[in-house]
Amino acid sequence: MVISMKLIVINGVNLNRTGMREKGVYGTQTLAEINAEIEAYAKERGMEIDFFQSNLEGELCTVLQQAGENGYDGVILNAGAFTHYSYAIRDAIASVDVPVVEVHMSNVHKREEFRHTSVISEVCKGTILGFGKASYLLAVESFRL
Repeated sequence: MVISMKLIVINGVNLNRTGMREKGVYGTQTLAEINAEIEAYAKERGMEIDFFQSNLEGELCTVLQQAGENGYDGVILNAGAFTHYSYAIRDAIASVDVPVVEVHMSNVHKREEFRHTSVISEVCKGTILGFGKASYLLAVESFRL
């Protein structure tokens, strides 16, 4: 199969605890298990996909800034709580030509008030939220449109 596109999934703060924390919100699968499903899904569609997770804001900014230089055609970003206040991540997204799709497993609008605001949405290609791990799969699909 010919690789048609290369994507990177970037997961932010606390997402390394997926499957261990707030299981009612994020489910019981670990991030590694979810990533394996995303990878299989993308591969079936002729897409190459890599993964990066960090709890450090600056590391996320660096990976975003280097996405185009590293040959990625798109970024799927779940910034976690950084979504709501990280102007550094917002500026990193705005500084690159690679499209970024914002993803959240939970419907942030049904949660605490502070989660209702995203400072990164304005500079992203789109936002997908509320579909659990399928939010990532829908983001993969968005790059095929």
